[in-house]
Amino acid sequence: MPPSDGWYLLGPFIAVALVGFLGAIFWRMGLQWTRAVDDPLRELYDGLAIFDHGDDYGLLCPAAATRDPVIAEEIRALLRAAGIRSTSATRPDGRLIVLVFPEAVEEARRLVGGSPAV
Repeated sequence: MPPSDGWYLLGPFIAVALVGFLGAIFWRMGLQWTRAVDDPLRELYDGLAIFDHGDDYGLLCPAAATRDPVIAEEIRALLRAAGIRSTSATRPDGRLIVLVFPEAVEEARRLVGGSPAV
């Protein structure tokens, strides 16, 4: 026989409301992190690596930059013909960066020096 006063619905209702509330908070926090462009802490701690969103390609170094993907592929083909391994990455501003390992960066830059991409 079910209870007649309805208190048995209060526990699940509180649980659903709490999950919804926490979901809304986490969703809002997520939107703020992806849309935060002007961060006041960035100016305060400018230069620290944890706040740096600059050009960090790990072990690779940029050899050339272009906006045209065809030119980037031509540069990569030129470097491949010279025996230099390369890859490309897209910067946040839309430019394509041709990346090589540090030991080959000087030679790669000499090879693409006359390219319209540099």
